[in-house]
Amino acid sequence: MSALKGLMVAVEVAERQRDAARQGVQNARAAHQAAQGQMEQLQGYANETEGRWGMRADATVAPEVMFHHYQFMARLAHAIGLQTTVVRDYEGRVAAAQQGLLQTELRLASLKKLTDKRRLELEHAQARRDQKQTDERAALQYRKTSNGL
Repeated sequence: MSALKGLMVAVEVAERQRDAARQGVQNARAAHQAAQGQMEQLQGYANETEGRWGMRADATVAPEVMFHHYQFMARLAHAIGLQTTVVRDYEGRVAAAQQGLLQTELRLASLKKLTDKRRLELEHAQARRDQKQTDERAALQYRKTSNGL
């Protein structure tokens, strides 16, 4: 039974690791969604800014203002590029967290299967011992009754 208790402790530890891995996946997904949201905000802001400039096609704009506008849009495009890298990084983190979760779930499943196998072996061994005791008692009883005749 002590071997079974050891396996049960291992199963409990594996369940805690699986739960922690699940939480890690949820955290990674939340961070990815936040990064994706920031990316969408930047893209929306860039589109809105470009749209405001496009509405005044007949207006004349000083070259300095156009220079600053193009410079601002270049910086915004750079920020979008950086955010794209961040989003891809978080996608990788989500994939790694999911792979880790899969590994912990496989370990837990194998430990549970091993525990069930050992429990079944112990039950069979106990059943064999019980049957042996029953057979011995029956043999003793038979000897007593056959000697008494």
